Amino acid sequence: MEKNVGGYDRRTRLLVGPVLLVVGIAALAGLLSIAAGTLGMALAVLALVVGAVLTITARTQQCPMKSMLGRNTYRERPRSEPETDDRQAGRPS
Repeated sequence: MEKNVGGYDRRTRLLVGPVLLVVGIAALAGLLSIAAGTLGMALAVLALVVGAVLTITARTQQCPMKSMLGRNTYRERPRSEPETDDRQAGRPS
């Protein structure tokens, strides 16, 4: 699979993903109360899963959902060409 996550998309995923992971873990550990009962447990698991997916797709720069939708925010960095010496290029100094 080709890289399709880059730029602001990747930065946002790298910021939001770990935050959701921490929130999900804290809620499942009982350190944070999102909501009471089954709804709270479901929201904690959802935060954990979404956080993991965002973090993984940001790190690998590959997102299957974006691929299916035909979206691509990844741009390859242009390679800088090596500086040529004017004498090597046949130009007088």
